[in-house]
Amino acid sequence: MITESIARIDAERLCREAKGILAGNVLTGGYTVPSKKLYPYQWNWDSGFVAMGFAHFDVDQAISELENLFLGQWDNGMLPHIVFHSKKREGYFPGPDYWQSSKFDHSSKHVETSGITQPAVHGFILERMLTMAPDHDKLIAFVKRIFPKIVKLHRYYYDHRDPNKEGLAYIYHPWASGRDNSPLWDDILKSMKIMPGDLPPYERFDNKIADPSERPSQSDYDCYVYLMELGKRHAYMGTGISDESPFLVQDTLFNAVLIKSNESLIRLGQRFGFDVEEIRDWNKQSIRAFDQKLWVEDMETYAPFDMRNHRHIRLKEIGAYVSLFAGIPDEKRARKLRNNLYDVADRPEGFRVVPSFDIDHWIFDPKKYWKGPIWPQMNWLIYHGLRDYGFMGTAKRVKWDFLDLVDKLGFHEYFDPRTSVADQLEHGYGGDHFSWTAAVVLDLIAD
Repeated sequence: MITESIARIDAERLCREAKGILAGNVLTGGYTVPSKKLYPYQWNWDSGFVAMGFAHFDVDQAISELENLFLGQWDNGMLPHIVFHSKKREGYFPGPDYWQSSKFDHSSKHVETSGITQPAVHGFILERMLTMAPDHDKLIAFVKRIFPKIVKLHRYYYDHRDPNKEGLAYIYHPWASGRDNSPLWDDILKSMKIMPGDLPPYERFDNKIADPSERPSQSDYDCYVYLMELGKRHAYMGTGISDESPFLVQDTLFNAVLIKSNESLIRLGQRFGFDVEEIRDWNKQSIRAFDQKLWVEDMETYAPFDMRNHRHIRLKEIGAYVSLFAGIPDEKRARKLRNNLYDVADRPEGFRVVPSFDIDHWIFDPKKYWKGPIWPQMNWLIYHGLRDYGFMGTAKRVKWDFLDLVDKLGFHEYFDPRTSVADQLEHGYGGDHFSWTAAVVLDLIAD
């Protein structure tokens, strides 16, 4: 099947379309939106992948992407998940008027933002950009300039999101995980007691722009708003939130990405003469804590830890595989993770890899956001992780399954993992002309 996919794909056409999508999603001011209809602002980890995509053909725009993103960095180092360069737009909630970040002294002095963060991809993205243009003077100057800002972001996680000083940062909102409505969070959200008056009146628009069957439920959204209100009450500061929040999770994806970016910062710091001992100390502790605390032996996978209820979230899902990208597991555990992917790929009913959730679980939904579909940036992370461990056959399957989907169904936000179903569809799911999909296509084809 891999050979057939390679033969069928017109790589030149895909690259041409990908470049057009990225260029078309750049707004006045030099930042890129994920998708103009559904996501009209600048998103944090989206822009990391977008910068990587632009670095293949427009280094100046790649630099502009990250410069604009870091305008939103707060004084305490936090980098929000949305940066509102433009004023309120009709058709998006929650916008800047809801978050009210500017009322807090420690927020960005340049632009309004949200009050939560997202996975810290910026360190390894920066290193990836530099491999494409190692002698580009402007890029080298930019790397030196932004390096301390990324370190400041990581320091925020260790100072404000690790109350027990374990080396694992917590998240207090599903959106901060990057996997908004993953089944991982279902039990926590169902246990939340939301009383009359706890929520402000609000109107969501995502389920009007996109197919409601693909979007989070209304009850989930009420929980999201409740947690945002909690964050706002505590000025989005870590200490008060960790004392009160019913949602307090040490997540696999979030911490694996942080570890990988630490590793990249160490190498970049060595190259450019920065002191990296603090980063070394962080990463040594984080790798040990991740491997010891988040591994669940009888499941043969890593799982997030629910700090409020002192237990693992015992579900198999895509975040565990990002540990390969971060180089965390030993060879034995890495093979167990790889074998889980083999199990999915070899099913007679036909699945492309990697579905975002356990296909054998009753919650699995191949169409609904993070409850089952294939996601471009996740396949990129897992592809590189598999390759780093020498699992080349599985890595190629992950890469070409994704490129085949884009070739057939267009540059969408996410895709149906069922081979027989996807082969009958005319397009993917979620937003179209999607920026990180374009960026990942460019990087995988160039690899």
